Parts: sequence; C-alpha cells; structure tokens
Amino acid sequence: MKKLIYIAALGFIISALLPAQSMGQQVKQVKLVNFDLQSSSLIKETGAELSATKYRSGVYWFPVKVPSTVLTGLVANKIYPDPYQGLNNMLIPDASDQFNKEYNLEQYSHLPNDPNPWKKPYWYRTTFKVPAADKGKFFQLIFKGINYRAAVWVNGKQMADSSQMAGMFAEHNLDISAAINAGGDNALAVKIYPLDYAGYPSKEQLKALGPFYENGGPTGDIGKNVTMLCSAGWDWIPPVRDRNMGIWQPVFLRTTGAVTIGRPKLVTYLPKLPDTSVAKLSLNLTLSNHSAVASTGNLMVSIKPENFTGAAVSFSKSFSVPANGGKAVELNADKISQLLIRQPKLWWPNGYGRANLYRIRLQYGNGAAISDDTSFVFGIRTVSSKADMVNGFARRKFFVNGKNVHLVGGAWVPDMMVNRDSARYDYELHLCRNANVNLVRIWGGGITPPDAFWNAADKYGQMVWSDFWITGDTQGEFKGSPDWPLEGNVFIKNVESTIYRVRNHPSLLVWTGGNEGHARKELYDVMRNDIITLDGTRPFIPSSSGFAKLPSGWKASWPDDMPSGVYSGGPYEWKDPKDYYALADAGKDWVFKDETGLPSQPPYTTLPKIIPNLVWDTKLPFPLNDSWGYHDAATGAGRYDKYINEMVKRYGQPNTIVNFSDKMQLMNDNGYRGIFEADGHKLNETGGVMLWKLNSALPSVIWQIYDWYLEPNAGYYAMQNACEPLHVQYDYDNGSVAIINRMHHATGSLTATADVYDIDSKLIKSIKVTNVGMAQTGVQEVAQLKDVLAANSGVSFVVLNLKNAAGKVLSHNVYWLSAKDDFNTLNTLKPATVTAKVVKTEKGATENKWTIAFTNTSDKIAFFVRPQLMKNGEEVMPSYWTGSYFSLAPHESFTVAVGAPVAKLGNIRPTVLLEGWNLQKQVISLPVK
Repeated sequence: MKKLIYIAALGFIISALLPAQSMGQQVKQVKLVNFDLQSSSLIKETGAELSATKYRSGVYWFPVKVPSTVLTGLVANKIYPDPYQGLNNMLIPDASDQFNKEYNLEQYSHLPNDPNPWKKPYWYRTTFKVPAADKGKFFQLIFKGINYRAAVWVNGKQMADSSQMAGMFAEHNLDISAAINAGGDNALAVKIYPLDYAGYPSKEQLKALGPFYENGGPTGDIGKNVTMLCSAGWDWIPPVRDRNMGIWQPVFLRTTGAVTIGRPKLVTYLPKLPDTSVAKLSLNLTLSNHSAVASTGNLMVSIKPENFTGAAVSFSKSFSVPANGGKAVELNADKISQLLIRQPKLWWPNGYGRANLYRIRLQYGNGAAISDDTSFVFGIRTVSSKADMVNGFARRKFFVNGKNVHLVGGAWVPDMMVNRDSARYDYELHLCRNANVNLVRIWGGGITPPDAFWNAADKYGQMVWSDFWITGDTQGEFKGSPDWPLEGNVFIKNVESTIYRVRNHPSLLVWTGGNEGHARKELYDVMRNDIITLDGTRPFIPSSSGFAKLPSGWKASWPDDMPSGVYSGGPYEWKDPKDYYALADAGKDWVFKDETGLPSQPPYTTLPKIIPNLVWDTKLPFPLNDSWGYHDAATGAGRYDKYINEMVKRYGQPNTIVNFSDKMQLMNDNGYRGIFEADGHKLNETGGVMLWKLNSALPSVIWQIYDWYLEPNAGYYAMQNACEPLHVQYDYDNGSVAIINRMHHATGSLTATADVYDIDSKLIKSIKVTNVGMAQTGVQEVAQLKDVLAANSGVSFVVLNLKNAAGKVLSHNVYWLSAKDDFNTLNTLKPATVTAKVVKTEKGATENKWTIAFTNTSDKIAFFVRPQLMKNGEEVMPSYWTGSYFSLAPHESFTVAVGAPVAKLGNIRPTVLLEGWNLQKQVISLPVK
C-alpha cells in the first residue's frame, strides 16, 4: 500500500491554471469533478473491482459533482427534498438510530433494507484519461477534504486506507504514479466512511417559540470526532442528517516531474517598525525527489504585484536533490538581495489601507524541462498582539504593521451542507468589506474553510480569527468530555495539515485553541507548539472566551503567556442602545467583546423564501407559525419573543407582514448601531467587538447582518455606518455628539452639524461646530444635545453630518429618539418626496457600479429610505450599496453607490426600486455606459 505524501500545502498551489507552455511541458493540475455515488449497502464489489476501468454495475449510480457530500448528492438527484426549505429536513432520516425512532424518520430511508441510510460507507467513482506523453511522470491524487474516513483505489490498486485518511480538515496527497495508465483510461474509487460516532442531536425545533436546540446535542457526543461539530445541531442550525459525510472539498490529479516543491513557507518581516520602507522576506520549502536518480537543477523564484502596478523581481539558485530523498531549502533577505523589498506595498486590513497582494512563483527545473511549478498570493505585513489588565479583566489588542487595529466583525459559520463555492465565498467576503467589517472569526464548532475563502479574505482585507475544532459544548466546559475527540492522533494530524495549508495567507490574524473551552492538555500542548513551530508568525490565544479559564500550570497565549483577553457571553437578544452604552462604559468583559448580537429579521424581500408558508398561526404573536421555529425563531438566547414584543411596544402592532418586516428593520438598525457605536465611543479603551454572527447556515430569521440569500437587513447598514473610518454619532450615555476617527492619520479640519426636528419635521435646533478634528485615532465630543432633546416630549429626529474643509459630506447619521421609547407617531409620519439622479456609471470586467444622488425635495423628513437594485422584478443579490435605510432632512441630498457582479446582472439593464417609510414607491432607470 502506498504511503500518504505531503508534497505541498496545496492551498497555495496553482490558484490559477499554469501558463500553457508549462502545462505542455511537465506540470498540470486537473480537478476531478464528475463522479458517481452509491451506498455500499447496494454495491458488493471491492474497491479493487470498482476501480477497474471496465467495471459495469447492475445497480444505478447517482451522478454527482464533487465537491459534494452524500446528502447533497442525493438531494440533487431528487432522492430527498431540499433540507434548507420549510420543514423538509423532517422528511430525511438522521444518522442517529435513537433519534430516528423518536421522530419516526426511518420511514423516509431511500435504502430498502436500511432504516438508517448513513450507517454504511458510500462509494464515489470516476474515470479519467492520462495522455501517453505523461508516461513516467509523477502523479499525485490530492483530496482537499473528506469526511469522515476514506479509502482510495486507482486502477485496482489501493492507495490509502481509512486509518490514514481520517478527520474532516486534513489534506491528503497520494502518490499514485505506480497505478497510472498513461495513454489510456484510469478509474478511481473512493470509499467514504461515516463519522465514527454519529452524535445524538438535540430535540427538533418544531415550535415557533419553543426551546432552542441543545448545542451539539444533549450530551455533545459529536465531539468524539474531528469534524464539523454543529452538524449535530446548534441553536441556529438543525442537525445535518448525514453529518456531512462525503468528499466536501475538491479532488485534483496533479502531474509533475520527479522533483516536487513541498510546503513552501513565506514570512514577511518589517525590521524597522514604525518605519515600513523596507521588508525582509524569507522562504522555506522542501525539494523532494521521487525517482531513483539524483537531480541537480535550479529553483527559480519570481515575485510580482498581484493587484497593483509595480516592478517584479526574480532569481534562481542551484540545488542537488538525492535520489528518493529530499532537500530542505532556506532562503532569506540577508543572503539574497531580491528578498529585500524596498518601499513595499503593504497589506492592510479593511478600513486601514489597501490589501496589497504579491504573487510568488516557484519553479524547479533541469535544463529546458520544468519538474514542478507552483504559485501563491501573499501580502507583506506583520501581525502581533498583547494583553494588559483593566480592573481585573484581561484586555487583548492586535497590531498590524506595528499599528493598533480595532477589530469589528463577527463569527462566520459554515453552510449547513458545506455547499459554498468560490463565487459564494467571494460574494460574502465582499459583503463583509462593504459593511466595514475587518475581522471574520472562524468559529470552533464549524469548519476551517476551503482555500477559496482565504483567497477572498486576502483580497478584501478581512482579518481572520481561526478557532480550532473545540467547543465548550462538546469538550467538557458545559457538557461533553475533555476526553473528546477520542483519537488525539487524528486531531493533531488535522491541526498540522490546516496550519500548513493556510499559514501563508496575510488575512490570518490569530489562532485560537477553540470556542469557549479547551482541548485536553496533551492535545492543547501539541496544538500550541505546532502553531509556534510550523507557523510562528502570528499569535495564539487559548480560547475565544476569557470565561473559559485554563487549568493551573498550562501555558497561556503565545507569545505573551497572558490570558486570552477576549470574552463571549452576549447579550444575544435585542437590547436598547442605552444598554450597550452601559456595558461599554462599565468595561469588564466589554474590554473585548467577541460574541454579542441580536435576532435579525430579514426584510420582506427574502422572507417568503425563508418561511414559504407565511400563514399566521393566531395562537402565536403575529405573524408567526411553527415554520419560523425551524428557521431559528425561539425563546432561547436570542429571545425572539422579546424582540417582537419590544417592536410592538415601540412602534405599534403591525397590520401586514410587510409592515411587520419594516418595523423589525427599525429594531435591527437600533440594535446593531447601539453595539458598534457604544464600542466606538470607547475606541482606544477596547480591543474590539464582534457579532454572533455575520452570516447564516441556512435560511434563518436570527443572528445575521445578511441572510442566506445574501440580502442585508437594516442592521448591516447600521454596522456599515457605525464602523466607517470617520464617523459622527450621538452618544446615548451622555447626550453628546462625538466624532470617531478609526484611521491611523489625522482627520484634517472638519465641520460637524446637528439638526434636531420634531415629528412634524419642524426644525427645533441647529448646531454647527467648525474647525474640529483629531490628529490621530480617537474620539472627540463636539456638541451637547441633552437639554435640546429633553425639551421635546415626543419623537425627535437628530440629523448629524460631518464635512471636510471642501464641504464634502464624510459621515451622515440620523436618529429617532423618544424619552419614553414610544415611537408610535412614526405611523402617521407625513409623506415626503425623494428624487434620484445617476451621477456616475462604471462598467467593469467583473462588477458594474452606479453612483446615485438622492434628494429630499419636500419639507418633511424622508424616513428610512431603501433603494434596491432590481432585475426582472427581483432584487439583485448580492448588491453592494454604500448606504441604505438612510433618512434625509427636508431638502437634504445624500449620494451612495451600488455595485453588483456582472455574473448576476447578465445582459439585462437593472433598475432601482426606491422605497421608504413615508415615500411612494418609484422605479429609477439606470443608464448603461
């Protein structure tokens, strides 16, 4: 049997196809996509027989596109209904026998003699051709990710067994050279085994306001495996019936010469900080010779800008690689002048500068023949962290390129059936950048995402906080056991493979030992040490919650040996903005809050897709029925009941489902704005604030700034506004108007205005403060509104604007305030009129963009104005608006831009649908440049 080999961290290998001349010579990488799928309960042949090119089956096999889990493949073939929709998941058997009996799910099994269709392995099979010209070359079969175990056969020969390929997060590279038939057909058979322990899921959420799922199930026994722990169900995702068994990441056939380039590690260093005029690079890799003949050749290195214009550098060095052996290569700027980069273009997180990227290409060749050729993108930057103590609470801060970065973002959770593709990752990370997010947290109960995620994070300036696959709900902090996962060797192998795969990405900011808990000491120590030795370029913190205390004698964060200094724990339900200010002012766990959030009702635009049956059950609060429960409305940590009750109390009982959705957007705006502005007014005193969560795993009605269909809710735009680099806001704790400067440079001279109107749009007070500004990052109070607002017993509108010396609006912000939190008079707001003018059209290769000036032509407040980019009567999603759900004072103008992927627009010219709280709907035509 062939041993597994680890030729390269293939997260970086050939992120684009190699040039044609190289492909024609030696090196190529082909994705194997078209497979057939069937259960081993129906297939009696062995792997050797199935991997014969002449194999013919008497059993029907399901065609699937890999990557694909088993359930994804069966849903695509109409064997099971789409579990994302309605209550369809209750028509699919679960991996737990006990659970199936409790819910009578055995009746739905598609296998005639197996009430649980997920207990036995599944076969994936495909064929491929190899040209005769490739005879004698070196062939690798690369599995980027399987779940949970796999055995592999090629042309009748077994390449790996299920003891070698185990765990969801390891990359497996197999030497299949001896089995390849060059010049003819080849067959591949992969036997995918289910999780070792299916995990007993929690009770189903079949009532709209019933209890939440028990995270990871009542015992957390899914944690016995190294897998996507939330596949057993959490309080925002139902159990995934097959636990995502299958080939969930791509499979590649890679063809090279005998000498290959392995596990390149590129480190960038700024030796003169705070001076960034010089960068030093170091490059480590291994040259492996897979032939019986020694090789002497050149390692050729070229570095060039990826997303900006600049000069390229290149060099080569000669190396000899022994037969059937390897050569460790270490190159650095002290010995190679081309690795000393003068005036480098740095990679900065979103909001702090451009995410400049370079591409390095590595080739090894002998004479005219190229044996191996690989490239990957990197950024020149450094990251670091330190913690200090504030009134008994550890507070952690992070630094990029020597500058403190204030983290604003949230947790990222996997798609329920891990079905995101590269386009979807790009769309979502683009949405994050557009919302002024700078940090995406890979939550420990989910997955470490595929390469496409990391590539998009690099591109969009998103720092990434990466938890490993440990949670308090399965590893003993709350339930489960510290003895889990049971196979420590599988966990460690998956950790090491993950470090190798993602360590060159500039977006990766910090590793953590897990979510709200720790692995047992033997695993914790190895994980921490592996991060230091295999990476060593970014910090490690023990847990993504400071409430999960390390046992005495355990080493803490690296390199400062301090506590994590970050805190989860919510609140997770809707709160009044005043409550968030009280939390931020008190400090405590808000010195760095890494989990807080609120239920986030989607707009009506996508609500009918999330809840296909929108018929109200009159025994429940309007407009709920039990389908809402399965899509996460519940009375657990998110308190959906409180969310609705507070909406009714503040804005009045809705009379239609559209009116309900619109009023919930007011709640979303208040809640998310409160979180980020409360934290912002303590900008220099906190490390950051992060949401639970940014996205959703399935169509959901809670904890998201954009929904599963990529539709932002009003909270998205509240976050976008609150986290803008230069921002003007009203502080609820003391009634002041403040300017927040998140930038690493001075603001210049600014003018701040505050206009207060009553419910009838009558101007009560106008304040103008000139020649204000800050020399550096920080907060400045510029006006006081407490007495003005106290004099008005009803609803007040506070319209804030911040302008530069040229009169350009840099920040626009509007509040509706009431001393008694009674906003019912908004329901009788007088109509306003808004006109729109397209001032700029940009047509790009991948994205089209329009800039539009909206003007309130009436003498009434135009409240909660929402433009939507439309095509054929449907909203284009994603659309990247620079502002929405905004309000305009009488005769005020506001300019925003919107972009959308060309792939989503097609050849249809879109329009803009303009809606608002007190506006008549209108359609705006968009020109084509």
